[in-house]
Amino acid sequence: MKPQEDIREPGTSHGELCLRLSSTPRGARLARALAVQQLTEWCACPHDSDLARTVALVTAELASNAVTHGGLPGRDFRLTVRLLAETVRIEVTDTRPECLLPATAPGPVGPDAVSGRGLVLVDAYAARWGCSVRDAYTKCVWAEVRR
Repeated sequence: MKPQEDIREPGTSHGELCLRLSSTPRGARLARALAVQQLTEWCACPHDSDLARTVALVTAELASNAVTHGGLPGRDFRLTVRLLAETVRIEVTDTRPECLLPATAPGPVGPDAVSGRGLVLVDAYAARWGCSVRDAYTKCVWAEVRR
Protein backbone atom coordinates (compact mmCIF):
# COMPACT_ATOMS: atom_id res chain seq x y z
CA MET A 1 0.00 0.00 0.00
CA LYS A 2 1.25 3.47 -0.81
CA PRO A 3 1.35 6.02 2.04
CA GLN A 4 -1.47 8.52 1.76
CA GLU A 5 -1.70 12.24 2.28
CA ASP A 6 -2.76 13.40 5.70
CA ILE A 7 -6.50 13.99 5.44
CA ARG A 8 -8.09 14.96 8.73
CA GLU A 9 -11.76 15.24 9.48
CA PRO A 10 -12.16 18.16 11.91
CA GLY A 11 -14.41 17.63 14.88
CA THR A 12 -14.63 13.86 14.58
CA SER A 13 -12.36 12.94 17.48
CA HIS A 14 -14.01 11.10 20.37
CA GLY A 15 -10.92 11.27 22.55
CA GLU A 16 -7.34 12.43 22.29
CA LEU A 17 -4.09 11.70 24.08
CA CYS A 18 -1.08 13.88 23.30
CA LEU A 19 2.28 13.44 25.05
CA ARG A 20 5.91 14.42 24.60
CA LEU A 21 8.30 11.53 25.18
CA SER A 22 12.09 11.23 25.16
CA SER A 23 13.67 10.06 21.90
CA THR A 24 15.05 6.95 23.56
CA PRO A 25 14.14 3.25 23.51
CA ARG A 26 12.46 3.84 26.88
CA GLY A 27 10.35 6.63 25.37
CA ALA A 28 9.28 4.32 22.53
CA ARG A 29 8.27 1.57 24.99
CA LEU A 30 6.35 4.10 27.06
CA ALA A 31 4.52 5.33 23.94
CA ARG A 32 3.29 1.81 23.25
CA ALA A 33 2.16 1.20 26.82
CA LEU A 34 0.39 4.56 27.16
CA ALA A 35 -1.40 4.22 23.81
CA VAL A 36 -2.79 0.82 24.80
CA GLN A 37 -3.72 2.00 28.29
CA GLN A 38 -5.65 4.97 26.89
CA LEU A 39 -7.34 2.82 24.25
CA THR A 40 -8.54 0.29 26.82
CA GLU A 41 -9.99 3.12 28.92
CA TRP A 42 -11.78 4.68 25.94
CA CYS A 43 -13.16 1.45 24.49
CA ALA A 44 -13.42 -0.73 27.61
CA CYS A 45 -11.58 -3.44 25.72
CA PRO A 46 -9.05 -5.80 27.30
CA HIS A 47 -5.30 -5.27 26.85
CA ASP A 48 -5.09 -8.55 24.95
CA SER A 49 -7.86 -7.76 22.43
CA ASP A 50 -7.03 -7.71 18.71
CA LEU A 51 -7.55 -3.94 18.60
CA ALA A 52 -5.23 -3.30 21.56
CA ARG A 53 -2.55 -5.58 20.12
CA THR A 54 -2.75 -3.86 16.74
CA VAL A 55 -2.55 -0.39 18.29
CA ALA A 56 0.42 -1.58 20.38
CA LEU A 57 2.26 -2.92 17.34
CA VAL A 58 1.65 0.13 15.14
CA THR A 59 2.52 2.56 17.95
CA ALA A 60 5.69 0.63 18.75
CA GLU A 61 6.85 0.68 15.12
CA LEU A 62 6.13 4.39 14.59
CA ALA A 63 7.75 5.37 17.90
CA SER A 64 10.76 3.14 17.28
CA ASN A 65 11.25 4.70 13.85
CA ALA A 66 11.02 8.19 15.38
CA VAL A 67 13.71 7.30 17.91
CA THR A 68 15.96 5.50 15.42
CA HIS A 69 15.60 7.71 12.34
CA GLY A 70 13.92 10.92 13.52
CA GLY A 71 15.63 11.77 16.76
CA LEU A 72 18.12 14.50 17.47
CA PRO A 73 20.02 14.74 20.76
CA GLY A 74 17.94 16.59 23.32
CA ARG A 75 14.78 16.57 21.18
CA ASP A 76 11.66 14.66 22.16
CA PHE A 77 9.01 13.10 19.96
CA ARG A 78 5.27 13.62 20.30
CA LEU A 79 2.71 10.83 20.46
CA THR A 80 -0.90 11.64 19.65
CA VAL A 81 -3.62 9.01 19.77
CA ARG A 82 -7.12 9.90 18.61
CA LEU A 83 -10.23 7.81 18.95
CA LEU A 84 -12.28 8.48 15.82
CA ALA A 85 -15.66 7.10 14.83
CA GLU A 86 -14.27 4.15 12.83
CA THR A 87 -10.54 4.17 13.52
CA VAL A 88 -7.83 4.83 16.07
CA ARG A 89 -5.35 7.32 14.66
CA ILE A 90 -1.77 7.14 15.91
CA GLU A 91 0.55 10.04 15.12
CA VAL A 92 4.23 10.28 15.97
CA THR A 93 5.89 13.63 15.33
CA ASP A 94 9.68 13.86 15.30
CA THR A 95 12.29 16.54 14.63
CA ARG A 96 13.71 15.29 11.33
CA PRO A 97 11.46 16.55 8.50
CA GLU A 98 14.24 15.83 5.98
CA CYS A 99 14.01 12.08 6.73
CA LEU A 100 10.85 11.29 4.83
CA LEU A 101 9.25 7.89 4.46
CA PRO A 102 9.66 5.99 1.21
CA ALA A 103 6.84 6.33 -1.33
CA THR A 104 5.72 2.77 -0.55
CA ALA A 105 6.42 0.27 2.19
CA PRO A 106 9.72 -1.51 1.57
CA GLY A 107 9.64 -5.06 0.32
CA PRO A 108 10.25 -8.07 2.51
CA VAL A 109 13.66 -8.43 4.11
CA GLY A 110 15.64 -11.62 4.51
CA PRO A 111 14.95 -13.91 7.47
CA ASP A 112 18.31 -13.06 9.05
CA ALA A 113 17.84 -9.27 8.89
CA VAL A 114 17.65 -7.60 12.30
CA SER A 115 15.66 -4.58 11.10
CA GLY A 116 13.65 -3.30 8.15
CA ARG A 117 10.22 -4.75 8.94
CA GLY A 118 8.61 -1.75 10.66
CA LEU A 119 6.83 -0.10 7.74
CA VAL A 120 5.94 -3.50 6.30
CA LEU A 121 4.10 -4.26 9.55
CA VAL A 122 2.44 -0.84 9.66
CA ASP A 123 1.33 -1.32 6.06
CA ALA A 124 -0.12 -4.74 6.89
CA TYR A 125 -2.01 -3.71 10.05
CA ALA A 126 -3.11 -0.12 9.38
CA ALA A 127 -6.12 0.79 7.27
CA ARG A 128 -4.06 3.68 5.92
CA TRP A 129 -0.85 5.47 6.83
CA GLY A 130 1.34 8.29 5.66
CA CYS A 131 3.66 11.13 6.47
CA SER A 132 3.25 14.88 6.44
CA VAL A 133 5.62 17.77 6.96
CA ARG A 134 3.81 20.78 8.38
CA ASP A 135 6.78 23.03 9.13
CA ALA A 136 10.56 23.22 8.73
CA TYR A 137 11.21 21.52 12.07
CA THR A 138 8.97 18.45 12.32
CA LYS A 139 7.33 15.64 10.43
CA CYS A 140 4.34 13.58 11.46
CA VAL A 141 4.08 9.87 10.61
CA TRP A 142 0.56 8.61 11.16
CA ALA A 143 -1.46 5.44 10.83
CA GLU A 144 -5.12 4.59 11.27
CA VAL A 145 -6.26 1.25 12.68
CA ARG A 146 -9.86 0.10 12.16
CA ARG A 147 -11.86 -0.29 15.35
